[in-house]
Amino acid sequence: MNTAEPGDWVGRAAHPGTLLRLHVLPVLSLSVTQASRDLGVTRQTLHRILSGRAGISPDMALRLERFCGVPGRVWLMRQNQHDLDRLDTATVETTDYPIHTLPPETLKLIGGIGD
Repeated sequence: MNTAEPGDWVGRAAHPGTLLRLHVLPVLSLSVTQASRDLGVTRQTLHRILSGRAGISPDMALRLERFCGVPGRVWLMRQNQHDLDRLDTATVETTDYPIHTLPPETLKLIGGIGD
């Protein structure tokens, strides 16, 4: 079980469930049971997210947006950043990347570089 707090991994993004557990539910004075009811999910589902054992899906991101006003894309961005930070780069062969090089105008078009 992942019980890491935001400061446990210096330079790494906290799991969004940790942010929800430490910052959102307390400010709203909500229990896990009440929050799960408000979100329309089981208590077990919410507990897995709060403990970092489950990620934020697009569906959950939209539920959280309706729940507390934080845009769904923010929850998904935080989940993606957390997942990337947790990736063990030792298991990913990074030599000679990129294998293929896109032209700068294509990179710019898809958001890979510049403005």
